[in-house]
Amino acid sequence: MKRDQLVAWLDTYLDIGTYRADPSLNGLQVAGAEEVKKVAVAVDASLNTFQQAAANGADMLIVHHGLFWGQPLAITGMHRERVKFLLDADVSLYAAHIPLDAHREVGNNWGLAPLLGLTELEPFGEFRGLPIGVKGVFPEPKPIRQLAEEIEKQFGEQVMVHAGGPSLVRSLGIVSGGAAWDVVTAAEQGLDAFLTGEPKHEVFYHAYERGVNALYAGHYMTETVGVTLLARKLEQEFGLATEFVLLPTGL
Repeated sequence: MKRDQLVAWLDTYLDIGTYRADPSLNGLQVAGAEEVKKVAVAVDASLNTFQQAAANGADMLIVHHGLFWGQPLAITGMHRERVKFLLDADVSLYAAHIPLDAHREVGNNWGLAPLLGLTELEPFGEFRGLPIGVKGVFPEPKPIRQLAEEIEKQFGEQVMVHAGGPSLVRSLGIVSGGAAWDVVTAAEQGLDAFLTGEPKHEVFYHAYERGVNALYAGHYMTETVGVTLLARKLEQEFGLATEFVLLPTGL
């Protein structure tokens, strides 16, 4: 498949143009080989990620966290080594940040909700005026500790729980990554619990004083969902070979 054809499809499918307010330079960040036969996906752009993608024969790497964020960077030091490696290896780099958080089919949030058994899904939370997350209800309420264990099984890492809300959880809001302040939004909307990636110290007491459970499953792990679902979509749509580069940060 031609690189530019794939990029055009990704731009449209992920609705890149809607998210101009995103500090990430979404879309094609580094142009590599004109022909794409294999696509690697990963959460983060890093030299290690690039090396593994190239070693596995990828012609394009799609990441959630790219190289360029709202301001030009001099091609020096660590940044130079990263860009140079991609150019030398002829591997394209494509980034999708908020578009991949918010997408209704392959997004981090809407993609995770059914995996946890949520139903009656609705938009939840905003990024600069645009919907980003999802909320829903469980068919049967479940103990907060049971919910945490189910999330741990999904991601394979321990979940931090600030149990400020009801012991039985019926409703849950989800915004992946670094959205700790949306615990306030969850409380304002009367949800029993809120799930995101990483905690913030200044948010700790909000969960307890506002009466909502906060669950933190890791910034990295909560954002593995979107890229893996997108890889599956590319396999189905175009028959492309794909591979997920797993490099957990523990954060």
